[in-house]
Amino acid sequence: MAKVTTKDGTQIYYRDWGSGQPILFSHGWPLTSDAWDAQMLFFAQNGYRVIAHDRRSHGLSDQTFQGNDMDTYADDLAAVIDALDLKDLILVGHSTGGGEVAHYIGRHGTERVAKAVLVGAVPPIMLKTPANPGGLPMDVFDGIRAGVAHNRSQFYLDLTMPFYGFNREGVTTLDGLRQNFWLQGMMGGVIGQYDCIREFSEVDYTEDLKRMDVPTLIVHGEDDQIVPIGGAALLSAKIAPQAALKIYEGAPHGLAQTEPERFNTDLLAFVKS
Repeated sequence: MAKVTTKDGTQIYYRDWGSGQPILFSHGWPLTSDAWDAQMLFFAQNGYRVIAHDRRSHGLSDQTFQGNDMDTYADDLAAVIDALDLKDLILVGHSTGGGEVAHYIGRHGTERVAKAVLVGAVPPIMLKTPANPGGLPMDVFDGIRAGVAHNRSQFYLDLTMPFYGFNREGVTTLDGLRQNFWLQGMMGGVIGQYDCIREFSEVDYTEDLKRMDVPTLIVHGEDDQIVPIGGAALLSAKIAPQAALKIYEGAPHGLAQTEPERFNTDLLAFVKS
């Protein structure tokens, strides 16, 4: 297995396939790089180099007690990018991974980055605060913490229903997606996944968005029950300097898995534009 060792000795697992302009995918919580299977296959087959890593304490990367914070996640991403000497890079981040992409640019700039894509992403900030009255209250995230701490196996299985919109009338439940989500979640370490809840809920990415001085595609499901569009994409699109917003009507948080052909087509068009 290919791994990059970070400055604190943590080993970050990654996969690196194909050749051509590189596209790097950053996954959501509590998932792994496997969440991008449909995109990795499609773009590798269409002449691109595709890279995806497992965030520390997720998937096949080291499970650490320290460093499960967004500053470190962004620096880990930088370690992968630097080790592979990636240039003219397309960065794609889903959910927490969208925060990671934004924060990487905020901390490390866009010298290596050609374009960025945020999909169902958490920026600018999910938590309700005096400055962000449209956010979600802290008790929502405390409930997630309780679910992870007490029985994360059941919590992750239950989470798949709103994550993929399977709790909506008329939507066919895909058991394969639910099982794959659960498997990816259980591959990670409970401490790192617990700590990560703060990073996707309480971190303010506004300044990072302002520094995204490359063409940025923001994709969001109109019926995202995990990261509601009103406090996320609709705001981020007004902050990122070169943002273009694409809303998928009726789509859930996990739209890259529920509508892979549509998403892949839109992403390809953006990469080529």
